Amino acid sequence: MEVHETHEKIHEIAHAGHGPEKVSFNRKIAVAISVLAALLAIVEAAGKSAQNNSISANIEAANLWAFFQAKTIRMTTMETAAEALEAVAVTGLPEPTVQVLEKKVAEWRATAQRYRSEPETNEGRKELAARAKAAEEVQRTALASYHLYEYGSAALQIAIVLCSAAAVTGAVALAFAAGGLGAVGLAFALLGWLAPTLIHL
Repeated sequence: MEVHETHEKIHEIAHAGHGPEKVSFNRKIAVAISVLAALLAIVEAAGKSAQNNSISANIEAANLWAFFQAKTIRMTTMETAAEALEAVAVTGLPEPTVQVLEKKVAEWRATAQRYRSEPETNEGRKELAARAKAAEEVQRTALASYHLYEYGSAALQIAIVLCSAAAVTGAVALAFAAGGLGAVGLAFALLGWLAPTLIHL
């Protein structure tokens, strides 16, 4: 429901009816719709933010895993080259040549070890895997939050519709049902904000 539609509905309801009791009831309903509409706007904004956070974290995790794979390929290449060069070094070559080859093998092994773990830059395989898993956890939490906000938003929209029906029909039961649904929508929103992984729907 758009903001201008909600405003028009509030205006119609507030001025509908003829008797003072009907006017009073309709004004209360108009206030209830205003509160529900404000909550709906907040919940939808929070849901959009959670959705954006989920997408962003998913992209970050994918990038980190791609970097992890690139490091794995480089590390494997260095280790394979070192092993191949080591095999050549023991084939009876002159001592100076063997020393040069052994030095190169040591350099390649050190590079492979750096690809395996590099705490200084946080870009070794070990660190990249930890960062990717953390990003995946952020993505899961944000997605769970987004779903709860969506449920809350749906409940608030239905509550607004029930309030409108209550104003037209004068049925107090519809107003109470709207209040209950509004509370449910608010509960979903609070869960999405405070404990998105508490329940799984």
